[in-house]
Amino acid sequence: MTKNEICSNDEFEALLSKYDYNFKKGDLVNGIVSGYDSNGALVDIGAKNTASVSYKEAVSDNSPIEQILEKGKKYEFLIISDEDDNGRMQLSSLKVQQAYTWKELEKVKDADEIILGEVSSIVKGGLMVMVSNIKGFVPSSQLKNKEQEYNVGDKIELKILTLDASQSSFILSNKKVYSETSEEEVENIFNTVEQGQVVKGEVVRMADFGAFVDIGGVDGLLPLSQISWKWIDHPSDLLNIGDKIEVEIISIDKDKKRISLSLKSLVPDPWIEAEKNIKEGELTEGIITRIKPFGAFVEVYPGVEALLSQNELIAYENENNKIPVIGDKINTYILKFNPQDRRIALGIKQPELTEV
Repeated sequence: MTKNEICSNDEFEALLSKYDYNFKKGDLVNGIVSGYDSNGALVDIGAKNTASVSYKEAVSDNSPIEQILEKGKKYEFLIISDEDDNGRMQLSSLKVQQAYTWKELEKVKDADEIILGEVSSIVKGGLMVMVSNIKGFVPSSQLKNKEQEYNVGDKIELKILTLDASQSSFILSNKKVYSETSEEEVENIFNTVEQGQVVKGEVVRMADFGAFVDIGGVDGLLPLSQISWKWIDHPSDLLNIGDKIEVEIISIDKDKKRISLSLKSLVPDPWIEAEKNIKEGELTEGIITRIKPFGAFVEVYPGVEALLSQNELIAYENENNKIPVIGDKINTYILKFNPQDRRIALGIKQPELTEV
């Protein structure tokens, strides 16, 4: 070993201190492309070892990775895995670009702008399209001309119906581009509809709080609470974009041009029938529909859920040596039934009822 190769402990510690070892999965980092190997690109992010970007985490089409990540240039990356056995972290540049793209698409949706998409494949029920390297779906019901033949590579104008980056859900409409309703037509619609009227509509958009239904040129809101007598977490639990449904108009605000709709009002209230059939103290068979920290919900009558509290749930698990899951059938007793408040409490032991 030559003199120049000898490094004191202090010098070695000083050298190590130049590196930041706090990098972890999920961090955004800047890095300079230093080269390529058989798996993809090599990137210097200032860590002890060079990081790696695989081809699929850098390229969304068939372009050479050298064109996407040029040697010597700085890019932003997402760390998608911690150091492997060789001390190398795995990065993604594609996910970073997609994150920025999702934000831009949200702006496009909020502005109700028209965007151009390229057909990537024809599938059952519609078209898969690429918009700014994000794959989206155009249902057949949202095509202006359903009889038209589409080919891979065709460019079509679109508007965004729904998008959710966390679920990679991106649904678009070609029909909405050509079906804008004039202010005069909207005014005429609001002058003809009435509260309590049942109308036909088409589900065109979804959000966490409900679904939007086109009722002939105007989108009415079908709130989550008005979709079903059953508890649902999201409109997509029961509805799909493009579904043709009948709804009742439950409120109209002509000044704000808003219409609220109900689907569940068109079917009988199951609690009314449940009151005739459910009695306190009776043993009943039900299906577990939801499990929460405070207990499990059990459907004890079509459309009617009852609560098996956490204490009762634990007692059931201990007695049956089984942890119940959603979809399981379970036998419990009706402890309390309050039809006015739409509440039923369940237990695993038959209650002692006080005679009146």
